Amino acid sequence: MGHRCASTTREGPPPAAPWYDRPVSRRAVTTAGLVAPLAALLAGCGSTGATGPRTLRVLDTYTNDPDRTIIGGALAAAAAEVGVTLERVSVAGDSLIQRVLQQGSSGTLPDILMLDNPDLQQIASTTALRPFDALGIPTDGYTDGVTAAGTYEGRVYGLAPTVNTVALFYDVPALEAAGIEPPTTWSALREAAAALTRGDRYGIAFCGNATYEGTWQYLPFFWSNGADERDIASPEAAGALDLLAGLVRQGHASTSVLNWSQADVKDQFVAGRAAMMVNGPWQIPELSGVEGLEYDVVTLPTRDPATQAAVAPLGGEVWTVPATGDRAKERLAAQVLTRFLADDSILSMAEQRFTVPGRHALTDAFLERRPEMAAFADLLGDARARTAQLGPDWPATATALYTAVQLALSGQVSAADALREAGEYA
Repeated sequence: MGHRCASTTREGPPPAAPWYDRPVSRRAVTTAGLVAPLAALLAGCGSTGATGPRTLRVLDTYTNDPDRTIIGGALAAAAAEVGVTLERVSVAGDSLIQRVLQQGSSGTLPDILMLDNPDLQQIASTTALRPFDALGIPTDGYTDGVTAAGTYEGRVYGLAPTVNTVALFYDVPALEAAGIEPPTTWSALREAAAALTRGDRYGIAFCGNATYEGTWQYLPFFWSNGADERDIASPEAAGALDLLAGLVRQGHASTSVLNWSQADVKDQFVAGRAAMMVNGPWQIPELSGVEGLEYDVVTLPTRDPATQAAVAPLGGEVWTVPATGDRAKERLAAQVLTRFLADDSILSMAEQRFTVPGRHALTDAFLERRPEMAAFADLLGDARARTAQLGPDWPATATALYTAVQLALSGQVSAADALREAGEYA
């Protein structure tokens, strides 16, 4: 996710979000120049330029290993097959959208662009991306959530080779010592968290901070309970938020969840200060290296498993071809992405990165390589793109949701009132 944390909250309207958490309005993007006429794009980018006719520029946010090396290797292999050279630039996640806006304004968009999947529709709405059908990039075989995350107004503009979500990690010896099975219902989750809270160990840890991470971790409970992002002040949404607020209120989760990132939650679990945690598969490599830690992963509980499916948010980065106006390079970029998104490439990236293939036909082969990822693979069948309902308007609602989480978890207001207050500013 990669978003910053805010350590305080207050009553009333939420504070103005920093630029990287604000929705990018069409007006703002137009002002920045991304909706420039095609003639202007051709003038700015129509020639092969200093990079040469078979050199493509790539922009992504994989600044750290192992992801930087894994993604770089897959891109390099794809480029070698096409016969092109790549000039790759990786920037911090919070600076990507600003950089894309600046490049759109100056006519210097890259030839291949990675975006966090919730950002795709905002950028596609500016005409800064080329649709995949116009470029001949295959789009079949992906899960519904992956396709929805890359779609704007009925056309696919980007695809995620691999994806992720969140599930429930638990300390196996701690649950066994307490005689507790991994919870599958909300009531069982409350009981387990209470029974596992002992001394300086809390029953459960999760991220409830004032960033998109806080929204991300609330969404599985929100969606699984039948809530809809088009009406966040519903009883279903309040019931899901009250579950989390109740865990804090009753002392079975630390009040520090208001400030914890998902990495902080992992640290609490590793240190034995939480018997269960809500987190994602990107934590598995580090957890697997902790001596003496025995853990397992199950899907998050629902209020009523007999009538409700576990619906998790879809995480992952989508790859796109910007509309640079240089049709020759756009075709070459499409060829590179087609190879980058081939089955063998996807499987290799998924195995190395502990993410799940975006193409459902690859799941069985993937689980033969990574059986510990079974819970995440199960969830992704019903996983939902965050922009599926609201499109480019999603970030405003995401901000309202994490604001409500902060209000409710801090005990300032009830869950229902928190959602109602925050919703007024969405």
